[in-house]
Amino acid sequence: MKQRTLAREVSIKGSALHTGDAVTLTMKPAPAGTGITFKRIDLHGAPELRPRVDLVTDLVRATTIQSGHAKIHTVEHVLSALHGCGIDNVLVEMDASEPPIMDGSARPFVNLILQGEPVEQDKERVYFQLDAPVSVTRGHSSIIALPSDEFKISCTSADDRGIHTQHLSLTIDPEVYQSQIAAARTFTIYEDIEELLKLGKIRGGSLDCAVVIRGDKVISKEPLRFKDEFVRHKMLDIIGDVMLLGLPLKAHIVATRPGHAINAELTKVLFAKLQERNGGAKKKAPAAGGAMVLETETSLDIRRVLDTLPHRYPFLMLDRIVEFRGRDELTALKNVTINEPYFQGHYPGNPVMPGVLQIEAMAQAAGVLMLRRISTEGKTALFMSCDKAKFRRAIRPGDQILINVKMTKNRGNKFGVAEGECVVNGQVTSSAELMFAIVDNADVA
Repeated sequence: MKQRTLAREVSIKGSALHTGDAVTLTMKPAPAGTGITFKRIDLHGAPELRPRVDLVTDLVRATTIQSGHAKIHTVEHVLSALHGCGIDNVLVEMDASEPPIMDGSARPFVNLILQGEPVEQDKERVYFQLDAPVSVTRGHSSIIALPSDEFKISCTSADDRGIHTQHLSLTIDPEVYQSQIAAARTFTIYEDIEELLKLGKIRGGSLDCAVVIRGDKVISKEPLRFKDEFVRHKMLDIIGDVMLLGLPLKAHIVATRPGHAINAELTKVLFAKLQERNGGAKKKAPAAGGAMVLETETSLDIRRVLDTLPHRYPFLMLDRIVEFRGRDELTALKNVTINEPYFQGHYPGNPVMPGVLQIEAMAQAAGVLMLRRISTEGKTALFMSCDKAKFRRAIRPGDQILINVKMTKNRGNKFGVAEGECVVNGQVTSSAELMFAIVDNADVA
């Protein structure tokens, strides 16, 4: 079977379920072999993300992927529609962090795909065909994937009270997906709504985009689209979540009370098997950071800082290494802007950089210096303790911090002690003595 993309660009607008933001999503044709790519056009540099299970960061009532500072929430309905309609290559542009929820199903995205007119390309589609059974279990939930020459799902959906138990088994192809799966809407238990709101979820939720179950009653703006709509939506989510494998799947999935967390666990197992089959047997994906800092480098730009440290947004506290002075000293730079996430609560109307983050900035700079000093690749410097910390003046948005660090002790290239200080406009704002350990990336992955 040939790979497929869209013949033309198509767009859809709506509000996001969890953030409540207005968003425009645009699907564009993509060359054969490029796969599915999400692009955040609202962020600087328009970063792109490939939806893969190793980028998953949050699985509470949705599937979230993140790479660097770019994050996309609730990707499962879009991925489900693309997977279900047999689309292999497409660029999905968004001007917010979450696709529109629309009516809570994948049907609006299926209609968008059909509007874009799927077309065949000149390359054959590549499948991942399972060759041995795998299973995962989480509490009362379980999923088994069995070898098969087609993509089939047998699913049982149930709540703790056993009131809405449903079962369905279907072989998934574009025709079946579009007629039997795509229209099934997301649903929630009434008693869970308050807790989800406390977690910052479903801020854009309403009966326009979800079905609510309260006891033995179903609250909905329209009648159920299928008598077993709940299990069909669970299957819709499975189809989207297993697309995080990066390839269409041939297997028979048998799921009991599935959810995004256990779906992701299954996809991780399948992803590991895919890597093993591709020659990556028993190799762990490299952790962020841990690259070697060369003795010949006199400074590091942000790309090299990211190569060296495992930290990522919002916890990377260095923008640049300005200079190395010999083996034991360096100066780093941190630009402080009002966009820092901690200023929302520290403090409203009087933004001040927390002292603990000033210490973290010194510790990260000291970690870079230690890794350069011992020229050890594949290592991470873990902050262990802080002594003699002093804070002399506040750091506010608009300040530029110079972070000076000097190594004072090194114990067998395993432990290090450094003195650090933060300086703004020539004045020391904070200082501390820091101790940290050097460990293998594999031990912290």
